Amino acid sequence: MLRFRLARSTRQSSMAVNEGATPAGESLQAIDAALSVARALVDQATAGLARRCVRDGRIDAGCLDERGVAAYELALASAELLAAETLVDYARRSPADALGRALAAVVAADAGLSVQTRLGPLRTEFGLDDEEAETAFANAAVRQCIESGSAPGFRAAVGSSILSGSDEVAPAPLDEDRALAQESFARFAREQVAPVAEHIHRADADVPEALLQPLREMGCFGLSVPQRFGGSAPDDRDDNLTMVVITEALSRASLGAAGSLITRPEIMTRALLKAGTPAQQAEWLPKLAAGDPLCAIAITEPDYGSDVAALQCRATRTAGGWLIDGAKTWCTFAGKAGVLFVVARTEADKSLGYRGLSVFLVEKPASEGHEFDVEQPGGGRLSGKAIPTIGYRGMHSFDLSFRSYFVPDANLLGGAEGQGRGFYAVMAGLTGGRIQTAARACGVMQAALSSAAQYARDRRIFGSPLAALPLTQVKIARMAAWLAACRQLAYRVAGELDDGRGQMEASLVKLLACRTAEWLTRDAMQMHGGMGYAEESAVSRYFVDARVLSIFEGAEETLAIKVVARELMQRALQAR
Repeated sequence: MLRFRLARSTRQSSMAVNEGATPAGESLQAIDAALSVARALVDQATAGLARRCVRDGRIDAGCLDERGVAAYELALASAELLAAETLVDYARRSPADALGRALAAVVAADAGLSVQTRLGPLRTEFGLDDEEAETAFANAAVRQCIESGSAPGFRAAVGSSILSGSDEVAPAPLDEDRALAQESFARFAREQVAPVAEHIHRADADVPEALLQPLREMGCFGLSVPQRFGGSAPDDRDDNLTMVVITEALSRASLGAAGSLITRPEIMTRALLKAGTPAQQAEWLPKLAAGDPLCAIAITEPDYGSDVAALQCRATRTAGGWLIDGAKTWCTFAGKAGVLFVVARTEADKSLGYRGLSVFLVEKPASEGHEFDVEQPGGGRLSGKAIPTIGYRGMHSFDLSFRSYFVPDANLLGGAEGQGRGFYAVMAGLTGGRIQTAARACGVMQAALSSAAQYARDRRIFGSPLAALPLTQVKIARMAAWLAACRQLAYRVAGELDDGRGQMEASLVKLLACRTAEWLTRDAMQMHGGMGYAEESAVSRYFVDARVLSIFEGAEETLAIKVVARELMQRALQAR
């Protein structure tokens, strides 16, 4: 059982998690048993919803939209449950990490309750029999898991242990090369990025060359580029795990000025590897690896966000190439970029949907600041203006306007055979972008947790340290537990992607980590009180930066319904 070391004072008692402790009287086997009941219920709900949405053996898009509320809740419950199972597995593989086992109990309790509250009110949508559902909800193992893992005394003990020690939780078991990379980029983030992060945020300034050039030299932009093209990734497989580790390290210092720099070259690299011609790969991949030129991704349009198949920006044939006309928005880093990854419609028949899309590598001069305007000798024009945002500053996200902007045939991704096949290149790129975004969320969460823990240690309220209050300890425990769960799930999915699996799970962990980052940074900001609302406190930056994470690289609702729930249901159909 969980043992507490008690240190009493006149106002409070603090409890620490012992070596060899197990959560609140439970073994990991007991928690496993509870999660197994929850898993069986989720699987049953998934199969039931699939039966209501199937047409000709496939999940029907119209039916899925009609039952979108149930699909959304199913995706979230599935994500939280998978995170709990993953953290419990980590605790089992890390017997020396007593805190890790306690954090697993916290997350398991939350996940068990989530399954009940998300699925219970919609049981008819999921085709769940009332008696079977009630039996699962009343299961003794589930009830004990929720009650013991949620107990205020237990969570206060976990939080107290973190506040009296380290807030670095559930570290990745890394080999020597990845551990060295993590330390190198973490040191760069601490020593070079952190001192300028607040200025970049408050002034909405450009990411300076003083950061970009060292990152070029460290190989930051070539993490997904195979070694044969000048990058650091193996030639025979992906290395998402290294990318996740480095992204998280940089994101702790700044999401906009460091942690997100990897995303755009990573997306473009994967698209080139998937759909580029040998000549295009030989030309562009070494450039991307060197960070010269920098690149940006132009997919989203003013009226079309996650619905890629409905994009309207068009490309029409002309002598020697194509003319692009239309608008793009939320094109991050478009100013500094020397090449844009542009998705445009090359087929006049709009009914073709995603089959009428192609990708172009659009070259432009790099520029500083919040606006640019490029005019070609033949009269083509590309202009951009940065969108004012509450956070995620430094890289700037641009509105773009293309007016008969010429792109040569050589820059149609995939050459002539790539015409109309751009959607597949986009999807190949975004899978990696989503796991990388989960890592960005973990970095921001770790920064927020560390800031909150330090403030709680330093701040005194009503004569006692803020860290001594049970509510503070409980909040810290939950923040640390869900950070640990998201981190371990991100590592797990990165490994699956490296083995050629986990495409849906990359969307699932992105969905969960980004949602978690929102409330975690909110609680960290709240813990700072008035100082948290002041711009001089870095935690206010973490809060506004975290808010964007659930929007880009696939909006939360689209990922939950159209990707995660849909794939879960399709798998359920195939398993019948």
